[in-house]
Amino acid sequence: MNSLYKKIDEILWNDWDPIGVNDIAPRDEYQSYVPEIYKMVMENKTETEIAERLHKIERETMGMFGNKEHCKDIANKIMKK
Repeated sequence: MNSLYKKIDEILWNDWDPIGVNDIAPRDEYQSYVPEIYKMVMENKTETEIAERLHKIERETMGMFGNKEHCKDIANKIMKK
């Protein structure tokens, strides 16, 4: 696993955590989203595109209201690789 992939995994687990379970859930709770976000970074997608994808995952996959501003902060953190 390369360092960028690992960094994205850690950011999603420690910082994104949209369902607030990183202190009780299995460590792999968000790992299924890492390949897609990693691919977006490697394809030079914008911070906005990454934030929108994270927000869409929150709303459509997780069934939550989602927090667009938080997703922007997470995308910014990811892009500061």
